Amino acid sequence: MSITERDREEIDKSSAPLIEHLIELRRRLIWSIAGFFIAFLACFFLAKRLFNLLVIPFKWATQWAGLDPSKVELIYTAPQEFFFTQVKLAAFGGMVIAFPLIATQIYKFIAPGLYKNERNAFLPFLIASPILFLMGAALVYFFFTPMVMWFFLSMQQVGGGGDVQISLLPKVSEYLSLIMTLIFSFGLVFQLPVVTSLMTRVGLLSSQALKDKRKWAIVIAFVVAAVLTPPDPMSQIGLALPTIILYEVSIWSAKLIERSREQATKAETEDKSDESPSQPSA
Repeated sequence: MSITERDREEIDKSSAPLIEHLIELRRRLIWSIAGFFIAFLACFFLAKRLFNLLVIPFKWATQWAGLDPSKVELIYTAPQEFFFTQVKLAAFGGMVIAFPLIATQIYKFIAPGLYKNERNAFLPFLIASPILFLMGAALVYFFFTPMVMWFFLSMQQVGGGGDVQISLLPKVSEYLSLIMTLIFSFGLVFQLPVVTSLMTRVGLLSSQALKDKRKWAIVIAFVVAAVLTPPDPMSQIGLALPTIILYEVSIWSAKLIERSREQATKAETEDKSDESPSQPSA
């Protein structure tokens, strides 16, 4: 079956935008990967200093437990363990540092396909997302990590009187995994207002629906906290309670979005009524 000249022109017209989109996607991916790679190298160069910063909450926990923070000790039991721990730390830090750049590249790729009001609506959430993630990470660093480590330190046993001495000597890889799990869990939970606000803005959720599902949300919060956090009750409750508070913030945010939408609709209706010509009298 032969292709006519008109069919060939239509194929060329349809393929040109696709090629342009693929070129644009490749450019955005190159910028994102380059930004992550540079941040990864910087974090790997400073990996030991970063790890020492992450050990500070452990020292706070020893003070809470009445121990000497200068005697905090971590170990590694395999020759390559600390090296791969630094690689993992560099990758995690590189992703956190490069996230604003990656999110910006994603926004620049999808922005041309959005209307102006959609771009204006999406931009505040793009700014709020990393801020909320950093708030969750700060909560983990300054409060929950010391609290969790204090809980584990309280299980130590002092030798003497026929009892065996049991001391906490965490491995560097396991301590980093604990910190990363807590930061990722809290950072993910703190995105709840952003996700629900976006779904409310596009009409997939409403404040009343969030209110109706409040009981289920509380149950799911504790289940998710039990899955994402270490198996101790303090960290599980510590994640579940902020999740419930953020759910209430999401309801309040949804109400504000619905109220602003109603006001915009009302103003648009009034403008149309003012612009409509008056009917001539009989």
